[in-house]
Amino acid sequence: MEVEKYIASGILELYVAGLLTEEENLEVHKIATEHVAIKNEILAIEAAILELTQAVAPAYQKRKGFDDVKVRIGERKDSKVIQLPKEEKSDLGKYIGWAAAILFGAGLLWFYVQNDELKSDIEMVNGQNEVLEQQILEARGSLTETKELLTSLRDRNVSVVPLAGQEVSPDSYAKAYWNKEQNKVLIDAQGLPEPPDGMVYQVWSLKMDPLTPTSVGLLEDFQTDENKVFTLNNPNESEAFGITLEPAGGSEGPTMEQLYTLGAVSSS
Repeated sequence: MEVEKYIASGILELYVAGLLTEEENLEVHKIATEHVAIKNEILAIEAAILELTQAVAPAYQKRKGFDDVKVRIGERKDSKVIQLPKEEKSDLGKYIGWAAAILFGAGLLWFYVQNDELKSDIEMVNGQNEVLEQQILEARGSLTETKELLTSLRDRNVSVVPLAGQEVSPDSYAKAYWNKEQNKVLIDAQGLPEPPDGMVYQVWSLKMDPLTPTSVGLLEDFQTDENKVFTLNNPNESEAFGITLEPAGGSEGPTMEQLYTLGAVSSS
């Protein structure tokens, strides 16, 4: 345990002032029995408060004590009584002492509140730093993915196939980047509109003679994918690629009325 930090935290002043909970009091007492420096600090705080109280509220100069008892049993007459002005002065000092003690306690409470607010501010800053670190990590991850994507697209074995919009959606467009060596095809679907609820885009590899469509895969999570770039396996001898809009889960064959884009693989 870091004794100096514990002493500097202000909890010992709150303990002496009686502002801690019962559980916190027990904890401070336990720690004080284990660490002499903390115990001595508590005694020093108590001594300082006692000295402050005595300074502003001195004890009665003369109390009746045994002399008063003697008067009561008739041994002597109490010829001297404490004058009213002196008692008023002593009472005033006592009240000032209590007021000073209350002010001291209030000061300790203010210190505790300020310390608690400072801890909350530190926790908030730490939380913000964690969020920032996470954002940096995510950005680095995205950058890594982008570099990998560019490397894949620049491979000399990649065939670029533009997919033009069809009758159902003339403004749509897409691109297929087909790596024959890796049997992969990257679909850049940035030019496709978001599919309606319950529908999904499906990519088809086409053989032209006779026309034979083979499903390559679905463009799933289209709405949440920011880049709209999808990597699919394509072991087929593709002569063209097409994208149709199908019910969720895809279809066994393409729905030609929902053919959004189509493009032929260059023979060169």
